[in-house]
Amino acid sequence: MSRIVIAIDGPAGSGKSSVAKELAREFGFAYLDTGAAYRALAWVVLNGPGDTLLDSPDLAHEFRYDISTDPDDFWVRVGEVDVTESIRTNLISEAVSSVARNQNVRRFMKELTHQIAEDCNAPGIVIEGRDITTVVFPNADSRLLLTADEQVRIARRAKQLDAGEGHDLSRSVTKRDEADSKVVDFLTAAEGVTLIDSTNLDFDATVEAMELQIRKDLEER
Repeated sequence: MSRIVIAIDGPAGSGKSSVAKELAREFGFAYLDTGAAYRALAWVVLNGPGDTLLDSPDLAHEFRYDISTDPDDFWVRVGEVDVTESIRTNLISEAVSSVARNQNVRRFMKELTHQIAEDCNAPGIVIEGRDITTVVFPNADSRLLLTADEQVRIARRAKQLDAGEGHDLSRSVTKRDEADSKVVDFLTAAEGVTLIDSTNLDFDATVEAMELQIRKDLEER
């Protein structure tokens, strides 16, 4: 791939989605939320064929997925259905980890991510998720792991949820991190990956720290 790839990993509530969108704007790049695909697939499973879909060898044709890579016009669709809001409910958050642990799904998602990145019309793309720096794009031009103290992440996640969905949030975030970490290590920076701890940083400071590291990485390549 000739375009620049910025890979960002991080646990739930680390702020990687909002930070990645802002970085895409700053650089004039496309933006890709890889977690949205897992959430959309969980939505399909809960609203249709069930878990049998996950092991299908024809998943690419059965899961008709589309996502915007424009950070200022973000949407997610399954077929003709706009699921941008539907996939952010607590119900989907509870179901997505079991979907993401399926190895057939993970292989498919890796191929899907590469295809979306290849098809975007921008000089570069900022891709965020759970295993982007290590599995999906280990040779990205810049690889960063964005994290924060668990209580800070819980507080940030609470701001994203409706009041009715905020119950037992601490258990929900911890449970999701524990489940996902059995598949991929997104809590420890791999070799060549820069750790950015935003525990004591506000949004603007986090974006600035990430941007400085990205520019440094690009200059060194």
